[in-house]
Amino acid sequence: MDLKGVGAIVTGGASGLGAATARELTKAGAKVAIFDMNAEIGEQTAKEIGGVFIKCDVADGPGGEAAVKDAIAKVGPVRVLVNCAGVGTPMKAVGKDGPVALEKFIKVVQINLVGTFNMIRLVAHHMQQQPEMADKERGCIINTASVAAFDGQIGQPAYGASKAGVHGMTLPLAREFAQFGIRVCTIAPGLFGTPMMFALPPEAQESLGKSVPYPSRLGRPEEYAGLARHICENTMLNGETIRLDGALRMAPR
Repeated sequence: MDLKGVGAIVTGGASGLGAATARELTKAGAKVAIFDMNAEIGEQTAKEIGGVFIKCDVADGPGGEAAVKDAIAKVGPVRVLVNCAGVGTPMKAVGKDGPVALEKFIKVVQINLVGTFNMIRLVAHHMQQQPEMADKERGCIINTASVAAFDGQIGQPAYGASKAGVHGMTLPLAREFAQFGIRVCTIAPGLFGTPMMFALPPEAQESLGKSVPYPSRLGRPEEYAGLARHICENTMLNGETIRLDGALRMAPR
C-alpha cells in the first residue's frame, strides 16, 4: 500500500507505541486521526504531526462509531487502522485478600480485546465500501498483542488472556476480510520503552532491558512504528502475528 494521502486511525495514539506509529505514518504521507482518552497529550501529539485528535473510549460501541465517523469526515476514507490502545493492570487470580475483584479482570479484557474488536468491526465496514487500490487492496488493520499472549508471567492472567485473544482473532479476521482486500496483522511487542515502562525505577528498566537476548535493551517505540509501516506497505503480510522482542521469552516471574 502506498500510504501517501490515505486516511489512518491510530488508537492509543497520544503516547508510546501509538504516538510513534502516528508519526511514522505521517512521515509516509498518511493523514492520521489519533484516538485516545488523554485529550491534553492527544491534542499535543496531533498538532505536532499535523493530524487530528478525537477523544474515544475504544470499548464504547456508540462512542466508537461516532469517533470513526468523525475521523472519516476529517481525514477522508480510512485505509489504515492501528490498534495500540490498551492497559496492563497487574493482578493475581487470588491475592492476600482473597479472589481478585472480577471487575478488574473484565476491565482489562474490555479495553484490550473488546476495544480492539470494536474498532475493527467499525473501520472494516467502512473499508469494505471503498474502491480498490493497487493489488485489489482496500485496507490494512494492525493490532497490538504482547509476548504475554504466549509466555505470560504470574500476575498477568487478565493481560495475557486479552492479548492472546487479540492474537487469536487475527487469522479468522484476515480470512473473513480477504475477499474485500483487507489485511489483518498483529504485532506482539516484548519489553518496550513506553510510559508504562518508564513509571518503573531506572534500575528496574535497566534490569529488564538486559533480560532481552539481543539487542539487550528495551525496544524503542520507533521500532514498533517501523514494523507497522512495513506491514502497511508489504501487501503479502496478512493473517500473521509477529513477535517484536529481541528473542525474549518471559520467565514465570
